[in-house]
Amino acid sequence: MADLHAHRPQDVDRFMAELDHPLRAEVATLRTLITGVDERITEQIKWKAPSFSRGDYIATFNLRDRKRVHLVFHNPHLATIDSPLLEGDWPDRRMAYFTDRADVEAKRAELERVIREIIRRNDGA
Repeated sequence: MADLHAHRPQDVDRFMAELDHPLRAEVATLRTLITGVDERITEQIKWKAPSFSRGDYIATFNLRDRKRVHLVFHNPHLATIDSPLLEGDWPDRRMAYFTDRADVEAKRAELERVIREIIRRNDGA
């Protein structure tokens, strides 16, 4: 059985090289921020977009919206993580949106905190 969370950065590199999105630079910045939170974060293509895992899934881009970057956080621990970054009240997912480079920078610290919290909870801490 294939590893569903296999680390395939070369697939993500290829995807990013071919990405036609008005906020491509913001997607690239967010990718770097997410993978920079913890060296054990893996990345691959899921749902036709870059996806990030560390144990369980953390988040996947949804790049259909051309006016903002949509990041889908999908992890069983999200229901108990309180953050102004995370939108929605589904039991297993939350959304985060970024409109431009300034918005990415403004939300950077909270994005990193949320990812660290997901990893901490995935690790059972």
